[in-house]
Amino acid sequence: MDRASETRRDRLSPTPVDRLAALARPSRARTTMARRVAASALTAVAVALLVRGHPAGNRVQVVATARDLSPGTVLRPDDLRLTPLSADAVPAGALRRIDEATGHTLAGPARAGEPVTDVRILGPRLVAAAAGVPDARVVPIRLADPEVADLLREGDRVDVLTADGDESPDARVLAASATVVLLSPKDSGRNPRERVVMLALPADAATTVAAASLSSALAVTFH
Repeated sequence: MDRASETRRDRLSPTPVDRLAALARPSRARTTMARRVAASALTAVAVALLVRGHPAGNRVQVVATARDLSPGTVLRPDDLRLTPLSADAVPAGALRRIDEATGHTLAGPARAGEPVTDVRILGPRLVAAAAGVPDARVVPIRLADPEVADLLREGDRVDVLTADGDESPDARVLAASATVVLLSPKDSGRNPRERVVMLALPADAATTVAAASLSSALAVTFH
């Protein structure tokens, strides 16, 4: 048998080594299929990223407290910091710039890292939200019994009362459902009788209470 015949016979009857070598050599069909599979996988990844959104591109910088703060704190720049939040976790009314909060009075206690919103500081939004009316005002009063101030907390609802004078000892309700928005600190160094209670009231009621506080002893009843 000549050499050409042997070569044809080898091609018709490949050895195991020949079969493995043939599998190792990339064929056009296998290469095309692999490319299609890779393209499909990349497309699926791109769609998933598009639906989920880029983690860093979906965050918003908001103002937050840099440390624990007590109510009545006049906010300074070092009391605050900017912190990133996921866009869907940003509370309504969140402040976006530190200068929007600087110089304002904190209306309640705040933990470090807590976002600062427009109703956490003394201002029109807080007063309107506390009193439930857009024309609300804040009126400061001193109580006839200063120890009652120790029992008050921000957010409490109280009625404000006064006596008309020695000849009329019956108490008179000056304003109903006032909201306590701030108490002067007990350890401020002042005489305890000078502690101030800040109340949110509709404008007319606030005027009445402010006028009465100039000449009458005031008291509150709790809801």
